Amino acid sequence: MKIRITALFIATVIVFGQSPAPAASDSAKPVYQVKVVEVPAKAINYRNLKGSVEINFKSTELVSNANGVAEVTNKGGKTEIKAEFKGLMDAGHFGSEYLTYVFWGVSPDGRASNLGELIVKGGKSRLNAETPLQSLSLLVTAEPYFAVTQPSDAVVVENAIQPGNKAKIEWVDAKYELVARGQYAGPVDAAGFKNGSKKGKTPFNVYQARNAVRIARTAGAETYAAAGFKKAEELLALSETKKGGNTGRSLTAREAVQSAEDSRSLAVKRQAEEAVVNERLRTQDRIGKADSQAAAASAGQVKAEQAQSQAEQAQGRSDAERAAALSLAAGATAASAVSQADAKAARSSAEEAKSRADVSDARAQTAESEKAALRVELLQKLNDVFATRDTARGLIVNMSDALFQTGSSTLRPAVREKMAKIAGIVMSHPGLKLSVEGHTDSVGSDESNQRLSEKRAGAARDYLVAQGVPSASIVAQGFGKANPIGSNETPEGRQNNRRVEIVVSGEAIGMSAQAR
Repeated sequence: MKIRITALFIATVIVFGQSPAPAASDSAKPVYQVKVVEVPAKAINYRNLKGSVEINFKSTELVSNANGVAEVTNKGGKTEIKAEFKGLMDAGHFGSEYLTYVFWGVSPDGRASNLGELIVKGGKSRLNAETPLQSLSLLVTAEPYFAVTQPSDAVVVENAIQPGNKAKIEWVDAKYELVARGQYAGPVDAAGFKNGSKKGKTPFNVYQARNAVRIARTAGAETYAAAGFKKAEELLALSETKKGGNTGRSLTAREAVQSAEDSRSLAVKRQAEEAVVNERLRTQDRIGKADSQAAAASAGQVKAEQAQSQAEQAQGRSDAERAAALSLAAGATAASAVSQADAKAARSSAEEAKSRADVSDARAQTAESEKAALRVELLQKLNDVFATRDTARGLIVNMSDALFQTGSSTLRPAVREKMAKIAGIVMSHPGLKLSVEGHTDSVGSDESNQRLSEKRAGAARDYLVAQGVPSASIVAQGFGKANPIGSNETPEGRQNNRRVEIVVSGEAIGMSAQAR
């Protein structure tokens, strides 16, 4: 893809660890601007595809020998992709902030879906993915961590139709937005994240977690999304220890990455909202100043008229008196004209700013209305499958322990069909985040309950991933008996406490993932 910048704009304002400005001011505070570039691209329409087709991946101008191939199948309204890549150099080649590669599916209108991380060994990688999109661009980008929600402009390969291919697929014009290179760099700490530092016994995911937490901090998450950012820091700290071995550290680090990305996204949203409010306050201040200038201009006009009257009355007086009166009148008239011009320009500028703020408000209100409507729609769909409630944390889907084999984490056959429906609902709305949480009653030891809750949450997560839910968008954790919703003194209460909950959140429904 020849990346040609067709538009460049500020996606959001990120403040380096500063508190929100309490009042309007004409002096802007220091900001870190995240730039996004819009690029023309090509998507492939698989809607009329019968069976499967093989497509190629070609390298962009950033690399010379990266390529790949994929088998794409249109099945049951979903697009299944089995992709293989080779010639992938270390992601750090594109900048010290890049640590990994992400496979993307992007709709023609620019909606990006993270289809998963590429694990590269010897320059090669394989990945199976699934998406509800029927027309899409497939591409691979270098990224700072696996859970990013928008592709960077470090695009290494993109889809290509093989010459002579007679399958029922076709090119579709598309465009999408990419995060400009250098935007993730920020102030790197002393530990650094250069590619050469990925040595020793530290799991690779721990490096990604460090990167994600650093980027979230740079984005202001410490101030604007404190709870989620604190959770990310705690998970990162835990992943830095030797507890749980390399496997346990790696899993904890992935949770840290997801928490950091969620807090970063929430911080971005809140700062954008704050920027609109502050701009409106500054606009009101400018309008007030313009009104004051207009009043001063009116007073100047009165003064000019009085001077002109005095000049007219000076007829018959001495030439010196008459000249002085005329000079005073001319000066007052000129000053009045300048004041009126300044006042007019100031009010015009203020009204333009107010108009922009009104447009931003209208767009924000429309976006929030759409999110609220989608939340209601999802609540109804999920509730048709499992009992679901709307909470401050998100839409919580409740799966009772009756859906598992007694005392085990094995899903019963009857629940698999329902879980597949949940997966289909989630995949139809890219950008949703899932947290699968296991809970038990108080019967048995704390250790056995914790282990069982973790296994059941993990089993539910693994099944959803197997059904096509992107692994980067779903985490699992067990809480043992720590969070009962009923009394453990009664059979009914204990039965209610034995459950797995799926918390559905995400900006798409106006619910950022929150720390428990």
